[in-house]
Amino acid sequence: MTQIWHSLLFAHWPLAPDVLRPLVPSLLPLDTFDGQCWISTASFYMTHVRPRAVPSIPWVSQFPEMNVRTYVIRDGIPGVYFFSLDADQPLAVAAARNLAHLPYFNARMSCERIGESVHYRSHRRHWGTPPADFVATYRPIAPGTHAQPGTLDYWLVERYCLYTVTRQDLIYRIDIHHRPWSLQPAEVNIECNTMTRASGIQVPDTTPLLHYDQRQEVLVWPLKRVL
Repeated sequence: MTQIWHSLLFAHWPLAPDVLRPLVPSLLPLDTFDGQCWISTASFYMTHVRPRAVPSIPWVSQFPEMNVRTYVIRDGIPGVYFFSLDADQPLAVAAARNLAHLPYFNARMSCERIGESVHYRSHRRHWGTPPADFVATYRPIAPGTHAQPGTLDYWLVERYCLYTVTRQDLIYRIDIHHRPWSLQPAEVNIECNTMTRASGIQVPDTTPLLHYDQRQEVLVWPLKRVL
């Protein structure tokens, strides 16, 4: 598939490994930086979401999305594990849940850019799931730079696959490709955030580490079974 991500904000919080270990499938080893795990949210708007060689359809191929994720490593390959992926596109949600074994949820969402500020709202409305809301305004505050290998910034964002585990304990990996992130420092005013709480995670009451990127073009490869 191809996708383009716009107005993306990463918000990251540190967590002790023993907090996350019961919440991540045991088949996926937790990845840590200086002995610390991290939990992150990513809020953004997607366009050109389509299989390769298939044209975009405006009402299907563009929609807001919000993710809650942590970091794992399998067979020496660092990747991302998603607790949730909320999207305002029912067809995409159904396809990802059934074909990619990913925890997608239907949500009512909006993402509006006014000047340099992004006004973002997400309200989960997936039947039978805990409530999850995110309301925030954010903006970049400095030019973008590429993270350097060995730094926490690089460890958090320069990952090129995601892992998912089925109820039958089958592990799948989805590889992705994009240019290195152009990370901009950001500021955010969060009015409401219950996204992590819906997955049983209480983030620290501290200011998160923030990264912003205005645009990222992404290629997504098919699902690959690794166990």
